[in-house]
Amino acid sequence: MDSSAVLRNFVGGEYVDTVDGETTPLVDPCTEEEVGSAGLSRWADVDGALRRAESAQETWAGTTPADRQRALLKLADSVEDAAADFVFAECAMTGKPVRQVVEEELPQAVDQIRFFAGAARVLDGTAGGEYLAGHASMLHSEPLGVCAQVTPHSHPLVFAASSVAPALAAGNAVVLKPAETTPTTSLLLAEHAAAVLPPGVFNVICGDRDTGRAMVAHETPRLIALTGAVRSGMEVAGSAAGDLKRVHLRLGGKAPAVVFADVDVPDTAARLVRAAFANGGQDCLSATRVLAADAVYDELLAEIAARAEALRTGPPQDVSADYGPLNNAVQFDQVNGVLQRLPDHAEVLTTGGPTGSRGYFVRPTVIAGVEQDDEVVQNEVFGPVLTVQRFTDVEDALLLANGVRYGRAASVWTADNALAARVASALSFGSVWVNTHGSVAAEMPHNGFRHSGHGTGVSRHGLDDYTRFKHVMTSLKPS
Repeated sequence: MDSSAVLRNFVGGEYVDTVDGETTPLVDPCTEEEVGSAGLSRWADVDGALRRAESAQETWAGTTPADRQRALLKLADSVEDAAADFVFAECAMTGKPVRQVVEEELPQAVDQIRFFAGAARVLDGTAGGEYLAGHASMLHSEPLGVCAQVTPHSHPLVFAASSVAPALAAGNAVVLKPAETTPTTSLLLAEHAAAVLPPGVFNVICGDRDTGRAMVAHETPRLIALTGAVRSGMEVAGSAAGDLKRVHLRLGGKAPAVVFADVDVPDTAARLVRAAFANGGQDCLSATRVLAADAVYDELLAEIAARAEALRTGPPQDVSADYGPLNNAVQFDQVNGVLQRLPDHAEVLTTGGPTGSRGYFVRPTVIAGVEQDDEVVQNEVFGPVLTVQRFTDVEDALLLANGVRYGRAASVWTADNALAARVASALSFGSVWVNTHGSVAAEMPHNGFRHSGHGTGVSRHGLDDYTRFKHVMTSLKPS
């Protein structure tokens, strides 16, 4: 990106300048150098984008499910055809390895759009009939209205696609605000969408937290969807409550991986290291806490530490890098702050910590000897940090696993199917994997429990979050 370039908002099917011309710098996380800037949207910009979406809402809501399906399928094809552009933009702003975006994230984004294209034409509901004698009932599925969405820096393209697709499939217009450090692929997605959607149906505005606050406070949106931190989710929920807006919150995670004594230790360790350190641990689904049975604790800990130590972090052009840098200076300082505050009883078993003279790179950090109430166990770190604890029996494992405020994801590792079913049932997490971790399918929901938020977002159930249901009853009695 040209360092003098300014990314503009995409509203009403075209790029537009912000009203007052304010900008925010865009920084390469691999070099810490400023590589461009993006518009900093304020109230006038937010108001303009939401009003434009509102004007497009009625027309888009009046389209048929088949119309929406065709548009979304065309959008998916367009993104796939422009894969090189999306990969370059995603890697430039996140520092992710090219392989990760090419093999995982771009296909997942395209798959989400295609899935919701199909889901648009499969609307569930109670069958029409006489539920009250002499009266016929029908259930109408309707769009909610304009949706305001805020997405994070961890997976910019994937979250843009998986947020926008269900909203559009349900017949809603959207104003999306990507993370201020990673707006590029969201803008590119909107540019491609403009070729297949009516102007104003999908809009992207750049900005910071105050931009997001303005979106929540505005009278137009009927739903606020946030993917982000717990604190941000609480703020959004509180603000939206004042106008009784619906909220959809995909928040943080602190995923446990519960490992029993009958596992293949080397294979399990290899899988857990991938689940913990992929994308530098910047994922609410990442395995962040390994809970190991006494019988395998020492062997598993040694295997995990050795495999984590062998991982490499580097920029996108480093084809041997396993993951890239943390996304920004704030995240870098947050992760390193947690590591600097580790209690004396914690034992770091890998090199860990910051590495290199520039860039937000952090080495894989495996920590043993932690206690359940330690900060590093209780709070989401969102970096390449993994704690390992031991448990004595099933009840102890469940106490440790459920003993955090988050409820996004967990995994169980055992060859005993009955044990796996018992533990999975008792884990208070929206997604539970058995002998795997982090695998996703567009057909399955990714619910969050407790402080990990609420709202399905993905899967067929995700359409319900962007839909309102109306009961229409007609008397069958002669007039």
